[in-house]
Amino acid sequence: MNLIKKILINLQLFATQTTVLEGLSAEMKTYYEKRLIDLAEPKLVHSQFGDKYPIPKNGGKTIEFRKYDSLAKATTPITEGVTPAGNSLNVTTLTATVAQYGDFIQLSDILEMSAIDNNVVQATKLLGGQAGRTLDTVIRDVLAGGTNVIYAPKGDGTVISSRATLDATCTLKPDLFFKAAAQLEGMNADTIDDSFVAVIHPYAAYDLMTSDEWIDVHKYASPDNIYAGEIGKVGNVRFVKSTESKIWKDGTCPAGLAVFGTIVLGAHAYGLTEIEGGGLQHIVKQLGYGDDPLNQRSSCGWKATSVAKRLVEQYMIRIESCSAYSATAAAN
Repeated sequence: MNLIKKILINLQLFATQTTVLEGLSAEMKTYYEKRLIDLAEPKLVHSQFGDKYPIPKNGGKTIEFRKYDSLAKATTPITEGVTPAGNSLNVTTLTATVAQYGDFIQLSDILEMSAIDNNVVQATKLLGGQAGRTLDTVIRDVLAGGTNVIYAPKGDGTVISSRATLDATCTLKPDLFFKAAAQLEGMNADTIDDSFVAVIHPYAAYDLMTSDEWIDVHKYASPDNIYAGEIGKVGNVRFVKSTESKIWKDGTCPAGLAVFGTIVLGAHAYGLTEIEGGGLQHIVKQLGYGDDPLNQRSSCGWKATSVAKRLVEQYMIRIESCSAYSATAAAN
């Protein structure tokens, strides 16, 4: 469910409540255009491809994943009558601890008589957008820290081995995604449904969508089961677009240029965990809650528990590139 829609719960119950005066002088104009500009919220996509591992209530805050290494091929013939040396299990343990996130806006009684807009509705929309972007970013940053990286080569084909040595000609090309898909297949990564999936920023997608290999989503032979934010595909990689896709612009980058991280995923590459009953909650407190003897304050807020964990590094690849927008794009 869209996180913004999920948090907009029972707003009519609170339609008479209003927001604090401080910092809202625009609300007190004699004449005011009543149509508010809708917020341009990003498409929040990073959670839709992770495996869900909820922690039962009262089961602690930390989850442990166990991964068993494959056994090597037994290609040496055994000797007749001689017991071979045998083998043993090799297990790797991964742990993740959930954290709680949240925010609120304090409301007041006085705007009930003076405000033009329904500030509870507006506050809830803002908080819903903040909640969605926060939880999406928590997952995004974990994925962007993966250890398998491919750097886009220069326009003349020069191979790049670090983020700092990228330049403006190091843009995305279809061959990079054929290479990424081959690498995932070589590690026996399963596809997600019928393909691998790449999460890409619109500025990075711009350079890719003009290629002959690009297929727009509306041109699919079987346009069923389209992912949220899906825009097209190249070979065996389907692309999901989000303005929250990772951008770096710091000392690790070429001077003055932003670097875009496009994450190519196979199935079961990462896990998502929350405590059961601790998912996204929209919380509204009526006037008079807490220490409020004159019923002057109420509040509107959200909270959620969440954590993401990379489970199999070999099942995800990050492709770093520049773009036609690298000079003007900002880090996120």
